[in-house]
This record gives sequence, C-alpha cells and structure tokens, in this order.
Amino acid sequence: MEAPRVIAAVTRIVRDVGIAEELAQDALVAALEKWPDTGVPDNPGAWLTATARHRAVDLVRRRENYARKLEEVGRATAFAYEEQPPAGPDDIDDDLLRLVFMSCHPVLSAGARVALTLRLLGGLTTAEVARATLAPEPTVAQRIVRAKRTLATKNVAFEVPYGPDREARLDSVLEVIYLIFNEGYAATAGEDHLRPGLCEDALRLARVLQSLMPKEPEVHGLAALLELQSSRAATRTGPDGAPVLLRDQSRTRWSPLLIRRGFTALDRATAQAPGPPGPYVLQAAIAACHAQARRWEETDWPRIATLYALLAARAPSPVVELNRAVAVAMAEGPEAGLAIVDALAGEPALRDYHLLPSVRGDLLERLGRTAEAREEFARAAALTSNEREREYLLGRIDG
Repeated sequence: MEAPRVIAAVTRIVRDVGIAEELAQDALVAALEKWPDTGVPDNPGAWLTATARHRAVDLVRRRENYARKLEEVGRATAFAYEEQPPAGPDDIDDDLLRLVFMSCHPVLSAGARVALTLRLLGGLTTAEVARATLAPEPTVAQRIVRAKRTLATKNVAFEVPYGPDREARLDSVLEVIYLIFNEGYAATAGEDHLRPGLCEDALRLARVLQSLMPKEPEVHGLAALLELQSSRAATRTGPDGAPVLLRDQSRTRWSPLLIRRGFTALDRATAQAPGPPGPYVLQAAIAACHAQARRWEETDWPRIATLYALLAARAPSPVVELNRAVAVAMAEGPEAGLAIVDALAGEPALRDYHLLPSVRGDLLERLGRTAEAREEFARAAALTSNEREREYLLGRIDG
C-alpha cells in the first residue's frame, strides 16, 4: 500500500525510478526485520519513506561528489518535508503525480508507459500487469525493464510538465490512472475482490488533474467516472468479502456525495467538449445511468447499450464489445447479447480473459442452457487469479 508513495519520494532524490524501486524494497525488508522486535510505528508510511530516503542520501553520497551532491540532496529532502504552496497556477507539489507524468514520458512506447506506471504506482506484479493489459507476461517484463533503463539514460525530469508537454502525455496519464483504479475496483489476483487504496489514489490523482487542466473534457470525464464508480464501493462486497453483483447491491448505501461529485464533473466535461464525447465521458455517462436508477429494474438499458455502441466506435476494443454485449442482452434479450459474445470467441486478447466465459455462462443460463452455462463458469473459474471471483464462479456451477 505504501510502496508507490515511497518510490515517488525517493525518485525525487535519486532521479532514477529503477533505483528508487530497489531502495523502497530495501526499506520494506528493513521493516520486516525490525518491526517484529520494535513494534509497528504509529505512522508506518512515514517510517518507510524516511528509511528509504536515508538510504537514497547515502547512495548519492557514495556515487557523487560529496559536497556538491550533499547540498542538492539537502534542498530536495527539506523541500519534500515542507508543505509549500504551488509555485504557480500550473504547478503542483505531488510526488505521486510527478511519478505518473515521468512514467508517461513520450520517450517510452505506449505499452511501456502503462506497464511501468501500473508496476510503480499500482504495485502490481509483472503477471498482474500482464493480465490487466491483456499482454503476454514476457512482453510486459521486457517493457518494464527497458522503460526504467530509458528513463535513466534519457535523464527524464521528475516533474509535472507545463503546456504542450503536459498535453502530449495526457492520454497516457489518463489511461494509467484509469487502469490503477480498475485494479483496485476488481483486483486481478489475490484473496481480496477490492483494493481500496488503489481506488483512492487514482481518484485523488484524477481530482488533482481536474485542478491542473480545467478545460480538458476527458479529465473531467475520467474524474466523473471514478467518482460514480467509487460511490458504490461500500456495497460491492458482502460481510465475508464475497463480490455482490450490481443488481443485488443496496442502492440506499451508495454515497450521495460521490454521486453528486460525479454528476458535477460530468456536467463540466459536457460543457467543455467541443465535439463528440470522448471515451471517458461516455463511460461516465454509462455510470451515470446506473446512479440515476433507484432500483435495478429502472435501469435505462437501451440508453446504456447506445452509449456502449458510441464507445465502441470511439475507442474500439474487445473488452468494450463484451460490455456492450451485456447491455444489449439486458435491453434486447440474452440471445442478442450471446451473438455478440460468440463473435468475440476468436479474439486473441480475450483468450485468457475470465470475464468472456463468465458473461457467456450467464447468458446461457438465462436461455435455459444450464449444462453449457456450467461449463463456461468452470472455464472462467479456472482462468481467474482472484480467489473471491473463483469462489463466486464455482458457486454459480453449483447454484
């Protein structure tokens, strides 16, 4: 949970994300060695950050001219501890956001930007990044290693850029914030269905971007989407941690504050949009349809299906098509949705994607094809790496 903040704080000193990640891991190892004897400190994150910073300072002292670098490190460390106001309307003192923009520098390929940021800020393993991005694990591993090396050799600055440079990286920044949120919203692996810390970090970064770029409709669209999705967080799992489907969630427990924030952000996005809505604005509009429905039965599925069709045209992907299939099935019947799902069967990106057989199993069950549905649920359970989802899918076989 603390690793991204520690990495960001140390990157400010060493200016190398690869070295910063190693120093953060050293601090975590030190905690495992000392805390059993001394007890967990009142502020574990501060302890980890201070330990990693001390090691970073020692490293710089060893590697560089002592007097010159000591003065530089002293300034950087002192600045990191002080709460100073932004230097200007376009500046911001946020190490996590700096790390996002650094990881999304144009010297890296699009795939490398996403993989590196999910690794550093999302805390995902290489295997989890591969699942989240639907890419082969060896490819992702190479991307991460090369990305760290490239940032170091190119001396990429640890900063939130200004003007055109900021705009050039915006699409990648929005994408990685979105993916970090998604990993928190439905974890690809592990025993927990949710990782709330990732959702909170992603939502905070989206809000910061809103203040930095108030005229960018997609920034407001992403913020709206995350606010609306976050409004349902308390109802997405039961007391035992098992996932709760949207239709079974208690809507009276959805957060009115986050829903209001989401609608406000969506209004801003719509007001700023010069033309057709972008992908995040469209996804926020879909989330707004769910937030407006007081009961599952009141959901405007025809509108959601239409919005997914627009999203598929604006940002085509097999995952969007799979989501559209669900909406079409609700609006027009399971047969219509199944036709779309079956057309996706040969998509290489969905070959190991557990939600494809999961959705197909649900549609087959609604059509009364129970035996086939059970086979699909079993295949989905075998593909997922999340224990809670596996338990749910196995329960669908028995139920």
